[in-house]
Amino acid sequence: MFVDKAKIKIKAGNGGNGAVAFHREKYVASGGPDGGDGGKGGDVVFEVDTNLSTLSDFRYKRKYTAQSGMPGQGGHRNGKKGEDLIIKVPKGTIIREEESGAVLADMSDSERFVAAKGGKGGWGNSHFATPTRQTPRFAKDGVPGEEWDVTLELKLLADIGLLGFPNVGKSTLISVVSEAKPIIADYHFTTLTPVLGVVRMGPESSFVMADIPGLIEGAGEGAGLGHEFLRHVERCRMLIHVVDVSGSEGRDPVEDFETINKELAVFNPELVKCPQIVAGNKIDMATDEQRESFRKYIEDKGLQYFEICAPILEGTKELINAAAAMLATLPPIKRYETESVPMETLAKKKSGGYKINVIDGTYYVEAEWLLKILNKTDPDDYESLQYFQKVLETSGILASLRSRGIQDGDTVNIYDMEFEYVP
Repeated sequence: MFVDKAKIKIKAGNGGNGAVAFHREKYVASGGPDGGDGGKGGDVVFEVDTNLSTLSDFRYKRKYTAQSGMPGQGGHRNGKKGEDLIIKVPKGTIIREEESGAVLADMSDSERFVAAKGGKGGWGNSHFATPTRQTPRFAKDGVPGEEWDVTLELKLLADIGLLGFPNVGKSTLISVVSEAKPIIADYHFTTLTPVLGVVRMGPESSFVMADIPGLIEGAGEGAGLGHEFLRHVERCRMLIHVVDVSGSEGRDPVEDFETINKELAVFNPELVKCPQIVAGNKIDMATDEQRESFRKYIEDKGLQYFEICAPILEGTKELINAAAAMLATLPPIKRYETESVPMETLAKKKSGGYKINVIDGTYYVEAEWLLKILNKTDPDDYESLQYFQKVLETSGILASLRSRGIQDGDTVNIYDMEFEYVP
């Protein structure tokens, strides 16, 4: 089954807790604290696997969790780092934060994407020894790993998309001009998944063509297999619109042409601007009057038009040469720019409350929901810091600090980010 959209939850590993331990050795007095640090939690990493063509692996497994770091031990032994979790996805997968829809990554090349960072390991008690506190009996817990709800959406990487009603000959065309071998039969919706084919123009020249399964009226609003397949057109640099010029199924070729273009506009108005070549197929079954009438209609619109009979390769060479020439003038395949998750989205999730501990005059604040906001806060940006302060105020953290007796100039520590409290 072809699956090109999935929702999953990813969770990076938590940092291991620091250890509370003291050196114990015969004939060695006052060995002191020697608790080691916890190990870092594993990251959740996405990688492209060119052997994958769908997101079907995500149909049943919806939660992915990386390994947490191991706790520290005595003798200054640090905990082992948690293993990263590698998630394989097809080339062309877009990763979005579910609630805001922000694009986190476009997996269109071999570059890895760290989607959720593992938490830092907590400090062992050896870090807290001072001349006045030589036997600290506390350590620091590890930092929680990041957690995200994400949507995976596959948008095929193709230079040219073949469009048209069912049974107009798209599969036959891609089979004779490329190395693709789609199922071909004389009935509707023979092709149920997009088919990619490489069209070779020479030893060092080629492009990728995608046979987008047959669209119907209402596809732009989701009718039939509309949305499932129209999203794959969005990356195409240009379109070849295949029309049954003979009207062999009782449809009018002009109406077919206009209907498909209308569905493109309904789904995404930008697609109407995509360069388009029209291929009038099944000319062996059409009358001279049908052929000339449709040619005039298309050429009056200022579009390039080619008559073809795909099964016997008539006109296909001219069509492909014209497509290659047009591609040479067009920008590369569309890449989606990454976006920041809005701070407002992160601030909504304040579940779990918060915890405040005071150690040697430093106020330690812990709140898993606050960690995401902290990671997105730019300490050099005034507006970013102002928003972070607003979150601390509206969540009640600042009021709790005041009730615990915090004074001007005292230090506040939030997951290793320290700042002076200013009333």
